[in-house]
Amino acid sequence: MAPSHVLRCCQRGLAWIPVIFIALVVCWSYYAYVVELCIITIPNTGEKIIYLVVFHLSFIMFVWSYWKTIFTRPANPSKEFCLPKAEKEQYEKEERPETQQEILKRVASSLPLYTRTGAGAIRYCDRCQVIKPDRCHHCSACDMCVLKMDHHCPWVNNCVGFSNYKFFILFLAYSLVYCLFIAATVLQYFIKFWTLCRRKSAENCPKSDLPDSHAKFHVLFLFFVAAMFCISILSLFTYHLWLVGKNRSTIEAFRAPVFRNGPDKNGFSLGFTKNIAQVFGDQQKYWLLPVFTSQGDGLTFPTRLVAIDPEQPAVVLHPDSQRKSSEDGSIQQSSPLSESQNRLLSNHLHTNDDQEYGLKSDESETITISVESES
Repeated sequence: MAPSHVLRCCQRGLAWIPVIFIALVVCWSYYAYVVELCIITIPNTGEKIIYLVVFHLSFIMFVWSYWKTIFTRPANPSKEFCLPKAEKEQYEKEERPETQQEILKRVASSLPLYTRTGAGAIRYCDRCQVIKPDRCHHCSACDMCVLKMDHHCPWVNNCVGFSNYKFFILFLAYSLVYCLFIAATVLQYFIKFWTLCRRKSAENCPKSDLPDSHAKFHVLFLFFVAAMFCISILSLFTYHLWLVGKNRSTIEAFRAPVFRNGPDKNGFSLGFTKNIAQVFGDQQKYWLLPVFTSQGDGLTFPTRLVAIDPEQPAVVLHPDSQRKSSEDGSIQQSSPLSESQNRLLSNHLHTNDDQEYGLKSDESETITISVESES
């Protein structure tokens, strides 16, 4: 039997096959479009220039976002989620699950944890030996716990999670634009070549201004490939846009996160606008660029104002203090929040989102906000 590390190396090598396949297809599509279509086939110079400029813009953004999705390392839980040495030794020696849970509860009492297992236990990864932050899951392919894990994508050979989810969305968007542009601009020449091939044996076949060379095979195949990828990417892109609007991961869409009060599929939803900001950030000028602008640290997340966790400290906001907010939007509060949480909880607190949570701007009662950490 081969050593386990040799098998592991073989698995890692084979995992790059889908990425290499996509890279080869992209390289061929570049050659087919630029050389075979624009340089050889298209006779009009102005049309060539316009097509080449737009093509290269979409190509650069597509490759850039794809590169960032592949080579951005997934974010992992910080050291504070590891068991202290004494508790770790005690946990490993203990055989009873009930006692192990008591140890985990003592450690987790000082951590911003709100989600549990289906049975209500503390979520602990025996493989990584860490208490899982909210929305964090263990990836067997990457062999690590990934913050806000969405899924493991074989086409990028990487886990899609907190650190690269924005890049993944942009990769889908720009790949869709890339395929749509190719299919739209190649269509007329696809029809001409297709008609030419069918009439080639006819006696009165009209002469065509298109070159009778191997370029026609590249153009024909280019349209089929672009249309095929366009259809498949469109469905995936639409699904992930829906997930972003709901502030859910793919895992949470299939299995609702479990809080102490039970499962809640909308537990992390803050309203459409704030959900978008969680992934793309506050500054819209950076939304279309594959640079990291997501809010938070991947360990903690604000949540819906639907249920108060009695075992975790709450942040209390008073209407009077909200009126005295500083110009930068920060809110005076009784306990500190992270920068991203502070922005999310302070912005538009008296907007339509309040109606969703059942709040009124003129109420004098205290508004209690429970801030959750990221799984």
